[in-house]
Amino acid sequence: MADGMTAMVDRLAQHGLPRDHHDGACSARVTILLRHLARVFAIALIAVPAGLAFVWNPAIALPIGFALVAVLYMLSALAIVAVHRVGLSTAGESADRHQPAPMQDLLDFCPGLFLQLDAMGAVRQTGGRDRDMFLSFLREPFERPFVEQVHVSDRIRFIQALDQLRQGVDAVLIDLRLDRPILGLDHTQFMNIRLDMTARRDADGMLEGVLAQMLDIEGEMEIRAAVSAKESEAAEAHEAKSRFLAAVSHELRTPLNAILGFSDILAGEYFGKLENDRQREYVQLIRQSGAHLLSVVNTMLDMSKIEAGRYELMLETFPVAETIVGCEQMLSLQATSKGVKLTSRLPRALGDITADPRALRQIIINLVSNAVKFTDAGGAVTIDASLRDNRLAISVSDTGIGIAADKIEALGRPFMQIHNDLNRNYEGSGLGLSLVKGLTALHGGSFAIESRPGEGTVVTVSLPVDGSGAAAQAAMSDNMVEFPPRLLAVEPASRESGKETVNGKAKAKIA
Repeated sequence: MADGMTAMVDRLAQHGLPRDHHDGACSARVTILLRHLARVFAIALIAVPAGLAFVWNPAIALPIGFALVAVLYMLSALAIVAVHRVGLSTAGESADRHQPAPMQDLLDFCPGLFLQLDAMGAVRQTGGRDRDMFLSFLREPFERPFVEQVHVSDRIRFIQALDQLRQGVDAVLIDLRLDRPILGLDHTQFMNIRLDMTARRDADGMLEGVLAQMLDIEGEMEIRAAVSAKESEAAEAHEAKSRFLAAVSHELRTPLNAILGFSDILAGEYFGKLENDRQREYVQLIRQSGAHLLSVVNTMLDMSKIEAGRYELMLETFPVAETIVGCEQMLSLQATSKGVKLTSRLPRALGDITADPRALRQIIINLVSNAVKFTDAGGAVTIDASLRDNRLAISVSDTGIGIAADKIEALGRPFMQIHNDLNRNYEGSGLGLSLVKGLTALHGGSFAIESRPGEGTVVTVSLPVDGSGAAAQAAMSDNMVEFPPRLLAVEPASRESGKETVNGKAKAKIA
């Protein structure tokens, strides 16, 4: 009897229960539950009427027992089916919620205006968060080529971008101007936009459409214009400063030459004897101060020429060793008077170099003078030179005070001094190293500094031996020089070794 009821339940479930959304079969779980329920009520169908027959008259107990069991079975089956249907409905709603939203709905949340173009560039559909704002000034954009909305001067750029997409490029980014048919009080005639175009291709890889995002870049264009104006102002101020330095330097040289000339005449006592040694001392101080000021003026003049790109190198081929030895002899008195030992270590086969002799002497003199100035009595300054890979390397090392790591980046700037407090112990205008870097740059050379505070400093200048660096700088078209050349960041290897190193490949051009 139970098997018969189970078979009947299967037939009823096959016809009456809802189908599964995935494979079309009725829910196996509900069918199994109904089978178990049928087996239980099959036993109850006998037990309940028999039990009632002991209480009531069998003629009354049996029909009531059968009816009671049947009703309870139907109610239980309906409850199981109802719970199953509610579960299916909830699962369906959850699945619908997790379905991806249509592309058009997603585009409406993105900034700007989205255009769906066909392969010929005609607008088929629009979307985007700012759609209404853009469409308010576009002239009937639908079913028309978008190029008609673009400023005449920019149309060729849009056509080239569309052609790139046809040739296989996946995306193109261009800046365009759109005409405004209606101008507001705060609107210009043209609107600057950025168009990000992405290709849509068919199965064969052919272009079937373009999805383009249009963004308003008016703010960016205003920033660009402001930056360009500031750059122009800075360039004009820079040029005015260079002209001022050149004019002041020229004006100062004339009276300084007179001061030096007349102080030499007084010191030589050509037109009469000075009365006492104090007068002679004062004349000598006037001569020294004038010579120092003339040196500063000449340095400022050279710096302004380099900065303006008007410093001319007079290239010659000459022995390097003679120039280095001459500079050593020139500065030996200064080193001796301070108690500093000045020496040079030069190889015999140092050979010749093609460069500007005056500029090379200035480089060496400024480096050695700085080394002597910042080395205390009992210290040593050494000049080394070597040839490697068609380049001459001149190094000036000292046992002086050294340079702190946080100060080394400031080296090479005009009028910049490491010890710049009011009670500094070292004289100077802060132009020597700037001039060295500028002259090195004009020769197409490089510049490097290694230093340890309290131990000393090594400055190395590397120049092409054949003058090719200066020739390359002269051949460059814009005739400008980066002055002062910036020092590069400290190399990691030098940090690990405990030395601070600054290397810079100088950029320079000759007028």
